Amino acid sequence: MPRGRTTSKVTGKPALQLLFSEALRHQKHPSVEDSPALPCANMTEDTQGVTMDHILQEISAVSRKLEGMDNAMVALMAETRSMRLDLAGFQSQMSGLDQRVTTVETQVASWTDRDLELSHLHSKRTDLSDRSRRNNGFPEGVEGADIFSYLRDILPKQTDLTFDPPLEFQRAHRLGPRRQDGNGRPRPIIACMLRHL
Repeated sequence: MPRGRTTSKVTGKPALQLLFSEALRHQKHPSVEDSPALPCANMTEDTQGVTMDHILQEISAVSRKLEGMDNAMVALMAETRSMRLDLAGFQSQMSGLDQRVTTVETQVASWTDRDLELSHLHSKRTDLSDRSRRNNGFPEGVEGADIFSYLRDILPKQTDLTFDPPLEFQRAHRLGPRRQDGNGRPRPIIACMLRHL
């Protein structure tokens, strides 16, 4: 027997070959359950039919969802178009309001100027009226000898008032000394009433 080789008594094969065969026999071989998914060629026809039906159902559901999204998009676009039209109308109204406000502001500015002018004219008229009253006293001597009777007669006419009972005076006279030339401004009459309204 050559050195390094032993033979099995059962088969007559070398011992190394026997060891290798035993190792292969005890090694775990992958089964169908342990192997990854096999191609459709290895599937049964029933399994392929169920899978295709499921895929078609999913595609149909996705298609329905896309149609719903498409309808929602169409409605959204219509609403956006309506909002644009409304916005254009609002802009037109705002433009009209802006023009009206500008017109009103111009008129108010004009009225303010006129109001100032009217106030100035009123002040001027008051001043001229006051100036005209400075020398409109009763002329000297018109009262005669009885100044009380003259005042009882002239005051109701000048004031457009009716005095009932008639006016009663405690005192009445011209203010200041009598002017000798008679050409100056008439002296004012002052009176103290006993009873007045």
